[in-house]
Amino acid sequence: MIATCVHVQVKSEHVAGFIEACRKNHLASVSEPGNIRFDILQSKNEPTRFMLYEAFSSEEAAAAHKQTDHYFIWKDTVAPYMAKPRQGDPFTMLMPEK
Repeated sequence: MIATCVHVQVKSEHVAGFIEACRKNHLASVSEPGNIRFDILQSKNEPTRFMLYEAFSSEEAAAAHKQTDHYFIWKDTVAPYMAKPRQGDPFTMLMPEK
């Protein structure tokens, strides 16, 4: 399994639009083959800071996610909302063991 934590800093005037775009991407992503989790988190202390937690059963499933129409729509929609480029940190999932 692979998990990626994507860190995003959003311009304050675009928080609502970012959340809506993420909601649409989340709803489509959770039905993808190989998707285990697709969580959208917002910082309590800094409401313009977000983390997307994406877990997939394999590298191939994670790569396939980045070829979906909903991913491209999300990526194009939120690009101008970001205060700086997003950063994805991939992790190998050790526990829970599946």
